[in-house]
Amino acid sequence: MVKSTGTYQGELNCQLTHGPSGSTIDTDAPKDNHGRGLAFSPTDLTTASFAACMVTTMAIAAKTKLGFDIPGVRWEVTKEMSADAPRRIVRIATQIWLPFPKAKDPQGVLEKAALNCPVHHTLHPAIERPVTFHWEG
Repeated sequence: MVKSTGTYQGELNCQLTHGPSGSTIDTDAPKDNHGRGLAFSPTDLTTASFAACMVTTMAIAAKTKLGFDIPGVRWEVTKEMSADAPRRIVRIATQIWLPFPKAKDPQGVLEKAALNCPVHHTLHPAIERPVTFHWEG
């Protein structure tokens, strides 16, 4: 069990603290929802966490099942919000670039791991989640 805490700072800004490490993250409401957009919004963190979870899960699978690490993997995630109420995430499009050829993972271990990360299984099924993998070569 991991505990995080938070403090509302005013002007639609919050500071989050990760209990075990003490590291902090600031959030700010987005410009399209009364905020200044000076930091990740809570929904931005959700989508960034989704992509980071996929890649972290891939790295665990690479290490434990394939015997190698995957430094240099990078990603881009695009969040789309609903046009109707209630305001919510309706689509998270993710692209992941792997700096090696797919032949290094012929069984598709890494893609399977990404699509089975904990955040993937936590998100509401109504959220569209297309993922594109770009392999080098």
